[in-house]
Amino acid sequence: MLTLSGGSTVYLACGATDLRKSIDGLAAIVKYSFDLDVFSNSIFVFCNHNRNKLKILYWDHNGFWLYYRRLDSGQFKWPKQNSDHSAMAVSRRQLQWLLDGLALEQHKAHPEVLARIAV
Repeated sequence: MLTLSGGSTVYLACGATDLRKSIDGLAAIVKYSFDLDVFSNSIFVFCNHNRNKLKILYWDHNGFWLYYRRLDSGQFKWPKQNSDHSAMAVSRRQLQWLLDGLALEQHKAHPEVLARIAV
C-alpha cells in the first residue's frame, strides 16, 4: 500500500508517458507541459502506453521520491482524455482506487461527506 505524507493534490498525467524518463524528465513534464509547480505539496502520477506501469513523483522537503509500480497481469483503469498534455486532478481516495485496479468513479462507494460546524 502506498502511503505518502502530505500531498494535498493528486494529478494524473493524461495519456501515455514514456516511463524511461526519470525524475528530471518527469519534473520537466510537470513544469512545462502542465504548467504546475513540481515542488508543491502535490503528487504526480504517470502511466505507460500499455497501462501496466505507473510512476509517481513527489517532492518531500529536500528531495524527490519516485515510486514505480508494475503489474504482473492486468491493466490500470487509466482515464481517457482528449489531450495527452494535460493533468487531471483527483482525490487521494481515487488514486487508491486506481492503484487497487478500480476505475476512478465508484458509483457504489459512499460519497464523501464534509463536516459542517453549526454556529
